[in-house]
This record gives sequence, C-alpha cells and structure tokens, in this order.
Amino acid sequence: MSGRTIGIISIKGGVGKTTTTANLGAVLAKEFNKKVLMIDANLSGADLGLHFGILKQQHTINGVLKNKYPIETTIINQAENLDIIPASLIYTKINPLLLNEKIQPIKEKYDIILLDGSPNLDDEILSTILAADDLIIVTSPDHTSLSCALHAIRIAQRKNVPVLGLVLNRIKHKSFELTIEELEDASKLPVLAVLPEDVIVGEALSQTIPVSIYAPKTEIAYEYRKLASLLINKEYKDPRFKKNDIDKMKTIPKQEINRLLFIQNLKENE
Repeated sequence: MSGRTIGIISIKGGVGKTTTTANLGAVLAKEFNKKVLMIDANLSGADLGLHFGILKQQHTINGVLKNKYPIETTIINQAENLDIIPASLIYTKINPLLLNEKIQPIKEKYDIILLDGSPNLDDEILSTILAADDLIIVTSPDHTSLSCALHAIRIAQRKNVPVLGLVLNRIKHKSFELTIEELEDASKLPVLAVLPEDVIVGEALSQTIPVSIYAPKTEIAYEYRKLASLLINKEYKDPRFKKNDIDKMKTIPKQEINRLLFIQNLKENE
C-alpha cells in the first residue's frame, strides 16, 4: 500500500510552513511510530534540511528532477522512522512538475510523505499540489496571509486536490489579529491547529531540533501532536487534561471542536 502524500503549502513566506513540516514529521515518527519521509519541495529556496542541520548534500531532489540520479540515492535517515530528502541550496533550472512521477517508486516504503511546498506562485507550488493526496495550508492571522491562503485554496480546488484545513500559526492573542471564525468564514475550511508565537521555536531551530522534540511540554508541541494525530485518523488524548477538566471548561477552543468533528467524520465515512 502506497504512503499517503500530504503537501504543506502557503503562498507566503514566513508563516511557518517548513517548521510545521519538520514538526509533523518528527512527531509522526517518534510518538506515533509511523514511517515518515519529508521532501523539501521548495526547490529554489531550500531550507527544510537546515531545520535538521543538513547544510550540504551531494544528492538532492533537484538532481532527481534533472534526471541525474534515482531518488533512492537522495534519502537521508534523520532519526528512527524519519527520513528526509533535501533540496539544493544552489538553484538551477529544473522541471518541478516531475515531482509526482519521481516519488512514485518510493511511496510504498512509507506511511506518510510530507512535502514542504514552495511559497512561490509558480510551477514549484503547483508540483506539490499535483503530487499530494491531501493538502494543509499554513497561515498567520493577518489579511495578507489570509489573501495568500485563499489563493492557494483556489488553486487546489481547480486541481481537485482536497484541502484538509488550515494551520493558524504565530498567534499573539492581540485584538488586531483575525479570529478563527473570520478565517474559517473566508476560507470555508476548518482551523485544525492554533500555534502560539513562542521564542522557543527559534531556540529549537538554532539547535536544529524540531520544537515538538526540543520542548515537548509547550503548548505548540501539544498542538503539533494533535494535528499529527488527525493525519493518521486518530484522536489524541491530551495528558494535561482529564475528562472532568474538559467538562468544567466554560468554552472549548474552536480548534478542539474542529478536530473532534474531523475524527467523527472520518469514522462515519469508514
């Protein structure tokens, strides 16, 4: 059975797309025991490898797309159950639309393949969309990021690729930020995770360790676990809360409701 390919996309840099890819990969591999491959599909602005301390690699996805060598030669084992295919730091012209074709020979080796898409509105992001079974769109709570997210959604819809939902990143809990309800109303998609702005993310990056592994008890780490669980059709039980605690909550966060509905819909469609 071929692995499920999920594209992580945004037509805007700086919203945390690569950080999300790295953390989802790390959590799925370490905490959910899934065999995971991450591919840097940001072919002209590679930095997924940098999140794991990979500064230079002889074989990259760029070379595969130029038919220089087979994709199997580019795979780097990063941790138990976790592999990565980096992109080249020095860009040369390639045909990114070959991505879907090139990953086919290795799909059956993995449970999940995560594609870290390009933020550029060109064939690079289109290659991720066309190679993905499903998409997740990462955005920030501002009008510019939302506009870019809506554009990405329209492209996905034209290509008939399902978008699972939004990841809302870099939340500061300020009055000037767009609310979850505003984002969902504009996009017609559920917000599946809300990731707070936290300096620990930069600290983890400086150590080339995903923040979900570097600081596992932070709110952002728990949100990544909950998001990862949805990708494998499981409900994550937050160990910080007992059922009585949840019952006593005056309001349940919207993303928690969305995740429960997401799992419920999956069960109903099984």
